[in-house]
Amino acid sequence: MPADDHETSPAPAGGPVRHGRQRRRRLVLPTIGGVLAMALVLTGGYAAWSYEQLDSSLTKVHITRSAPSGAPSGGAVADTDGKAQNILLVGDDHRPADATPQELDELGTQLDDGATNTDTMIVLHIPAGGGSATMISFPRDSWVPIPGHGTFKLNSAYSDGAAHGGGDAGGMGLLIQTIENISGLTIDHFVRVSLLGFYQLVKALGPITVCLNHPAHDPNSDVDLPAGTSTLNASQALSFVRQRDGLPRGDLDREVRQQYFLSQEAREALSARTLLNPVKVADLLHGVGDAVQIDDTLSIPDLVSTFSDIDLSAIRSATIPTSGTPTIDGYSTVAVDFAALPAFFQDIVGPPAAYVAARAAAPSAVHVAVLNGAQTPGAAGTASAALTAKGFVVGAPGDTTTTGTTVVEYPAGSEAQAKAVVAVVPGALAVESATVSGVTLVLGTDGHTVAAAAAPGATSTAPSPAARSHAAAPAPAPAKPVGNAYGAQGTCIN
Repeated sequence: MPADDHETSPAPAGGPVRHGRQRRRRLVLPTIGGVLAMALVLTGGYAAWSYEQLDSSLTKVHITRSAPSGAPSGGAVADTDGKAQNILLVGDDHRPADATPQELDELGTQLDDGATNTDTMIVLHIPAGGGSATMISFPRDSWVPIPGHGTFKLNSAYSDGAAHGGGDAGGMGLLIQTIENISGLTIDHFVRVSLLGFYQLVKALGPITVCLNHPAHDPNSDVDLPAGTSTLNASQALSFVRQRDGLPRGDLDREVRQQYFLSQEAREALSARTLLNPVKVADLLHGVGDAVQIDDTLSIPDLVSTFSDIDLSAIRSATIPTSGTPTIDGYSTVAVDFAALPAFFQDIVGPPAAYVAARAAAPSAVHVAVLNGAQTPGAAGTASAALTAKGFVVGAPGDTTTTGTTVVEYPAGSEAQAKAVVAVVPGALAVESATVSGVTLVLGTDGHTVAAAAAPGATSTAPSPAARSHAAAPAPAPAKPVGNAYGAQGTCIN
């Protein structure tokens, strides 16, 4: 089977090749299917037997938590999203040493030296109390700061942390710290699945049905599928999720492949033909136990309870905001739109509890600066004048990089002041930020700005700013579309 990544990236000029970063054959490994299957099986009447099976076979890894950038040093790491659960699902290209020649042949690969660059990184966000869960994909080629290792591709964080004796604990610890720094989320748990583990799980679930709007053909990943519905076995599923060539956006469109496939797999795991089939249940548990690592704080009963509160057939999907696919130092990368990240994540997880509880301050007690990220000449000056007319204390207007979403950025402790500004900028999204020292209105290309004052003598039926501060905020346009509930029956992708 031809390699899926067939180009070779050079080492940076003047220095050695960094550990684990040479391009090699990579098979993208979605993992959420294994997690869902495990949780669903345990809720299907097999708990007493399966708990013992899992406890004796899963590899548990202890990691030392590191505080995200900007957080106070020392003491316990704060959980920024409270009772919400964020589970990091990781798939990598490492093949277990005990993989048989037959298994390797079925995978179309060879036994490697154990090096692991993570090819699939998805955070499954489950709101507190259940509800609508979201898969948040982090493209492997994302060009991001890796603590202690400079800026490089996200998929190298694990191998950097594992090098020089760090092992699995060091690798996962550095990957988690990197993703927490990017997202502002707190990763509560992780699940890591190997290449062979993914294959075993898909084999246990049986054929998976997918639907394409257009034919897909990529000889480098052995994909050859017609438009319409196709039923894939385990080998075909590997080819499907790792397709890169022939897709308009390469690695970004492969993220769509992963999200879509995982949702279809969840539908299969939910079906009665899986849960009521003892042989299939046994195969699922065998696949999970043989090839999965989890953190040592992950409780199987708690995980089952968490999954029982959400609709696993309607998990939504999202990919972090990006702004292109530049080549940097000879490496193909994905440029992360860091300016759009805070609004993107808040659109998914909701505002912090402190902001929800705050009562809007009086305008005269609020100092606010306005920045123009809307590409509209004079927009910041116009908004500043409007805020001044409403009684706010306004600083000098300025310009900033283009941003799609209008946001009110505020430092921790300024929730009441931020809420007062949001109340007069319909559609704006309040975002806590460690990069601002005071409340800052950043105008975006979505067109939201300070609401016009009512004409003299006009009778307004709109609620007062104080009343609006306790009402549900208007739904802002997300930084990136939240995607589709790919689990819906009959959904097709390009």
